Amino acid sequence: MPLISIRDVSKTYKGGSTALKHISLDIEKGEIFALLGPNGAGKTTLIGIVTGLVTLTSGTVTVAGKDIIKDYRATRSMIGFVPQEIALDIFLSVEQVLKNQRGFYGKPAHPKLLERILKDLSLWEKRHEEIRFLSGGMKRRVLIAKALTNEPSILFLDEPTAGVDVELRKDMWDHIRRLRDRGTTIILTTHYIEEAELLADRIGIINRGQLILVEDKKTLMRKMGEKTITIHLSEPIPSLPKSLHDKRLILSQNGREISLQYSSDETCVFPLLNKLAEHRLPVCDVTTTETSLEEIFVNLIGDKKTL
Repeated sequence: MPLISIRDVSKTYKGGSTALKHISLDIEKGEIFALLGPNGAGKTTLIGIVTGLVTLTSGTVTVAGKDIIKDYRATRSMIGFVPQEIALDIFLSVEQVLKNQRGFYGKPAHPKLLERILKDLSLWEKRHEEIRFLSGGMKRRVLIAKALTNEPSILFLDEPTAGVDVELRKDMWDHIRRLRDRGTTIILTTHYIEEAELLADRIGIINRGQLILVEDKKTLMRKMGEKTITIHLSEPIPSLPKSLHDKRLILSQNGREISLQYSSDETCVFPLLNKLAEHRLPVCDVTTTETSLEEIFVNLIGDKKTL
């Protein structure tokens, strides 16, 4: 049974705008699932529905077999949520924010757990500092720490590294992986394609309120990704030999590079190299490039400026 089961979920707001249209999706226990889509696609609305912050118009959502509406308290206790906006009481210390959050869930004090969370997120030295004195990146770490205080089995991260510098972002990626290794199921939305490419086990792409694709990351890149092999020649050639005439083979203007685009599941590289050897072409180097997840995303959605 999936840990989270979303069935035919739609959301229409009072003004008449439809944010989600008949979304169905299963999230498996222990995976990192990345939800990608342009601004206004419905990512945050979908997360809001599962976490109980937004009321669905139609459909059902269950968490560990429990309905999120009928068994709200049980399902909400299993979920940690890190919102996109930084909303913290700026006059409280980091430690007090975490203690208050744990008390909010009616759980007893657990100093060792809070110490581990603070140390894991490099916040231990800041534990007595008031939120107002922290940098934006540190405040975002506090949000994650706050979401972990109730020991959730599911963690939703809405743009977890937005506005965070590259070094801090990579540090947070490592922590997200460690959480998954401990058994936490993680669902994240992100504007950073590399974040999904590095972290996710599966990827969902949502656009205009509709889930247009859900796929294992490696399978997605194998199915939709393209590779390019470039043969570098030590001496230029005026044209390709007749037996090498292929619409996909391109000889560069300077006659020194032969390139071929092919899908990831094709086995055409070695046959090509064998043919080049038969014609005794002066090959001096071979390089390959592969389509990134960002390029696949842009091809599916459109202009990446909408991200």
